[in-house]
Amino acid sequence: MARERPPGPRLRKDRIGGALGMFDLGLALLVLVLVVLLLGIRIVPQGEAHVVERLGRYHRTMQPGLNLIVPVIDRVRYKMVTKDLILDVKEQEVITRDNAVIRANAVAFVRVVDPFKAAYGVTNFALAIENLIMTTLRSIIGDMDLDEALSSREIIKTRLKEAITDEASDWGLHIRTVEIQDIRPSPSMQQAMEQQAAAERERKAMVTRAEGEKQSSILRAEARLEAARREAEARLTMARAYAQSLEEISKALGEGARASDFVLGERYVAALEALLSNPSTRAVVVPADLDRLVGGILNRAR
Repeated sequence: MARERPPGPRLRKDRIGGALGMFDLGLALLVLVLVVLLLGIRIVPQGEAHVVERLGRYHRTMQPGLNLIVPVIDRVRYKMVTKDLILDVKEQEVITRDNAVIRANAVAFVRVVDPFKAAYGVTNFALAIENLIMTTLRSIIGDMDLDEALSSREIIKTRLKEAITDEASDWGLHIRTVEIQDIRPSPSMQQAMEQQAAAERERKAMVTRAEGEKQSSILRAEARLEAARREAEARLTMARAYAQSLEEISKALGEGARASDFVLGERYVAALEALLSNPSTRAVVVPADLDRLVGGILNRAR
């Protein structure tokens, strides 16, 4: 029986070369798989949502966490922030219903609830919401008078949110709230309002002064009227008392005597006594009817 000859050096070399070739191929395949896995692994942070397109068309929306895509075929087209977004609406001039110019600005808190609509429903949803708020705010304030607009911030806020909610939902957005940051008259309007307020204060002061003068005049007239009434009552009382005294005098003198003669006589006598008692009196004029007056007095004494 013939003995097998061991393989020669050439055969061993071919076998080693084939093994190395297979190893290189496997290593290449392993590297390719690792590269594909690395390219296909996507980690989405919390508070974000990534929109994936496959060959140019919407494929799916990746949620926070570990996700896989097909490299080359799939790609992340949009990265949406699902946290509340703060949109600062710049200040603008608005004309009210009574043609007054005021300045107003707002801030909106918006959240993306549908990344597909937010990505494909509008070019730039943040810019779209800002412009929508600006135009709606002009429309709402334009239906109000100046005083109503300045004092109705809550009403404007409510109407503004209601007006933009439907449009925002079509873009995959949820309006959390809309706040009116500032609403004030323009500088020229503010100056005119200050002048108007000063004129109104002056008018009220003039009305108050006029009302005070009117009340003062009324009180003075009422005082004069009351004084005249009381004086007339006093004179009437004195006249009644005087008439009663004359009546009593007439009754005391009896029939045929006049009380007026008696009174005049008394007054003449009193006047003469005053003249005679005055040291500076040099002459005394005696009335011609002195005897009649004295007679009247004497008649009283009888």
